[in-house]
Amino acid sequence: MGIIGAGHIGSALAEGLVARGYDVVIANSRGPETLADLVDRLGAHARAASAREAAEAADWAVVTVPLKALGDIPAEPLAGKIVLDTNNYYWERDGRIAELDDKLTTTSEMAQRHFADAKVVKAFNHIPAADITTDGSPAGTPGRRALATASDHPDAVAHVTALYDEFGFDTVDIGSLAESWRVERDQPAYVVRQDADELRANLARAER
Repeated sequence: MGIIGAGHIGSALAEGLVARGYDVVIANSRGPETLADLVDRLGAHARAASAREAAEAADWAVVTVPLKALGDIPAEPLAGKIVLDTNNYYWERDGRIAELDDKLTTTSEMAQRHFADAKVVKAFNHIPAADITTDGSPAGTPGRRALATASDHPDAVAHVTALYDEFGFDTVDIGSLAESWRVERDQPAYVVRQDADELRANLARAER
């Protein structure tokens, strides 16, 4: 699978995926040579590449770049593929985006618009990176942490649900990409450890 973006979330996902037997191709904006230390640590199941090469190699992909860099990611190689979007809108980092400030769209809808022929699904956006590989637990564990997902494509939701379970998390499907704002910054469910019932309650409390 391809990971485009090698920051905290991308690196944590790469570590977790390699540990689960996935072959990972990872890219950042600074070039494959800058990922040598990360790839060495990850081992034989990981290699560094350009964003285009990672997209082309991927059976499915994670795009985990700042929102302001979304337009720089090649869309054509991801056509027909499931694309996990981990983004949140930080205007201090991304600059002001009027259609988000005016609540006319969501970050994931923007990703779907850019990756028009892919199947975008919100995932891993409301959990601290360090918790991705440390806070999972077996299915059925009381109080098992839950994570939300949203997509306009049911098969993408099914994919993330299975992936969450591999990482040790329950899934709460919050519906379409238009609802994905409910787990973004400044909402009750954002970066809070919660089980499925608590997550559903926090989703209901969200205000836009």
